[in-house]
Amino acid sequence: MGSFDKISHDWLVAHAPMDKTILRKWLKAGFIEKRVLKATEEGTPQGGICSPVLANLALDGLEARLRERYPKASNASRKAKANLVRFADDFIITGSSKELLENEIKPLVEQFMKERGLELSQEKTHITHITTGFDFLGQNVRKYKDGKVLVNPSKKNVKTFLTTIRKLIKENAQATAGNLIVQLNPKIRGWANYHRHVSSKQTFVKVDDAIFRAVWQWARRRHPKKPGRWVKDKYFHSIGQRNWVFSGEVEEQDGTTRKVQLFYAHTVPIERHTKIKGDANPYDPAWEMYFEERLGVKMVHNLKGKRQLIYLWKEQNGLCPICHQRITKLTGWNNHHIVRRVDGGADRRGNRVLLHPNCHRQVHSQGFSVVKLRPAKGR
Repeated sequence: MGSFDKISHDWLVAHAPMDKTILRKWLKAGFIEKRVLKATEEGTPQGGICSPVLANLALDGLEARLRERYPKASNASRKAKANLVRFADDFIITGSSKELLENEIKPLVEQFMKERGLELSQEKTHITHITTGFDFLGQNVRKYKDGKVLVNPSKKNVKTFLTTIRKLIKENAQATAGNLIVQLNPKIRGWANYHRHVSSKQTFVKVDDAIFRAVWQWARRRHPKKPGRWVKDKYFHSIGQRNWVFSGEVEEQDGTTRKVQLFYAHTVPIERHTKIKGDANPYDPAWEMYFEERLGVKMVHNLKGKRQLIYLWKEQNGLCPICHQRITKLTGWNNHHIVRRVDGGADRRGNRVLLHPNCHRQVHSQGFSVVKLRPAKGR
């Protein structure tokens, strides 16, 4: 597993697949901070806004170099088990043995980097066995004795997240319960959504317990002379089937109040991620239908998406605009963009319709135009 720290502008300008003049102007444009223009002549620091883009440009070709050494169909490749997983400037390379990684693959990567004016970060580069496990992008990957490979939120990631939450709670010692909840919920929901594609359920429960203890202490500190029962009745209520729900109220702009409650990480359902095809390009018209189908899957699996599906279905009177037959669960459906996204079309409902899967294929293969059906009167 490796990473690098600094990107050479000169190499990128010479090797980037996009227009060199545009890229050179972009890299040399500088940036404005507090109305002062600052030059960018020495490179892009790790974590900078354009760092992921530059990292992808710089590392494109690493997998191809690995395949040159270990072709997929060869016996050497099957024996080496050499594969690359990459996200921006962080990557993992697998191998059948420690010796292979140290003596063959690592020198290959270092040579690839050297040609681009880069070097591996010694601090972040490790060679480890899968049974020991390793952290990657905030998650831990490990193979256990029963042969199962599990991916969980890493201990470091959980610790960092809880430290952030506790700090926020401490900084809002005088805030109302409602205002504190409004600040906590986006952070908890965002963190849980990031980890919802791996084995996170037990971790979510532990995180919820830690956050509950933190808000309980927050409530007790606010009323040190009150008994625990009084504090519980004021801040922790029974909602539905759940007890001890941290709740409060916030004031809206129109002066009305709205009840809010603390979001629980464990309520986020675990959903296995559908891997995107490596060659898929959202800016290539040939892949438009593929991304529309992926969008349909995403919409089915989230509440906002389901609401949009129902809206579109009612807007079309439940009919497919191509064949004018009913769209049902049995027939299935695909999302279609009236103006293709590659042509600047938006994901908004006004630019989308539901089509039968077969009708959708015909639209893309034969170039049919699609017009929204007018809703029936009274809808």
